[in-house]
Amino acid sequence: MDPQDQLRFRDFVDARWGSLLRLANLLTGGDRHEAEDLVQTALMRALGRWRHIDDPEGYVRTVMYRHQVSRWRLRRPHREPTFDASRTVWREEGTADGTADADLRITMAGALARLTPRQRTMLVLRYFEDLSESEVANALGCSIGTVRSTTHRSLARLRTLAPELDTRRPATAPDTANGTAPKGAHA
Repeated sequence: MDPQDQLRFRDFVDARWGSLLRLANLLTGGDRHEAEDLVQTALMRALGRWRHIDDPEGYVRTVMYRHQVSRWRLRRPHREPTFDASRTVWREEGTADGTADADLRITMAGALARLTPRQRTMLVLRYFEDLSESEVANALGCSIGTVRSTTHRSLARLRTLAPELDTRRPATAPDTANGTAPKGAHA
């Protein structure tokens, strides 16, 4: 690797480390050590091909997604991860009143940590990375139908684990005792 490529790589790592670590933290369910390992593995793979990479951010993120998929495809006994809010690294600064945001982040991180790695990866890619179904399918090497069904099941499990995150619930429910609906509701 020539000195100019080394400088570009160092600049990329310096500029994007925090963002990549936040993504890895989400993908690994809040385990800081696993997140750091995931980022370092992806950066090592990128380093070997650095001269040939047109979009370094996209390449490193794709390596992270696929490496995480490989990890959950391994046949290891599933253990329920524990969540330690003090170990999360994806906190963001700068909100006027950060208490509501902090509560949401802690609740979300705890619920994500209790999903399977496959479910967590699907939700992170779809909703935190804002990738389309076809982009997720391409990144993970699966069909769009698999992305849809896994995302659906993952959201259902997330709603079960953290019902306070479900904003789909109506503000007022029909009065089932006397069979009438609230004023303005149509049957």
